[in-house]
Amino acid sequence: MATIHLHETTTATPEQFLAALTDFGPGRAQLFSATSDDLLKVHSQGPTYADVTEGTNAAWERLSYDWSDPHRVVMKTIDSNLWGGASGHTYTITPNPDGTTTIDAVVVREGKNAKGKLTGLLLGSVAKGALAKALANTVKVVEQRNKVA
Repeated sequence: MATIHLHETTTATPEQFLAALTDFGPGRAQLFSATSDDLLKVHSQGPTYADVTEGTNAAWERLSYDWSDPHRVVMKTIDSNLWGGASGHTYTITPNPDGTTTIDAVVVREGKNAKGKLTGLLLGSVAKGALAKALANTVKVVEQRNKVA
């Protein structure tokens, strides 16, 4: 099992970042490189939760989102072609006194089959940089969207 800790600081407000994380409409793939808009399916959604399948043909997962605490988004994997067990993501969104926002992300990957176990091993070691780059890209897209708005 791999547990990856990521950290970014953004000029986006906590509300803007939360809104992006929980926007399951068209254009989600611009925010999250490991997601295809064509495969996105919202099974149910409420004011502080969602049940969503997202990803790509190579790696998809059905996630139970909970943002009842607006400074913390917990995404638990409930089905996947690769991930099982304790897999998921947790984003902690903290406002800073200088007006910036700190994003702390924890990604847990527990492979449920041989491909998942190998991918989890790679993500926990040599491929961790790819996840860090993906989070940095997400932050950049959120900031750009909010400059336009």
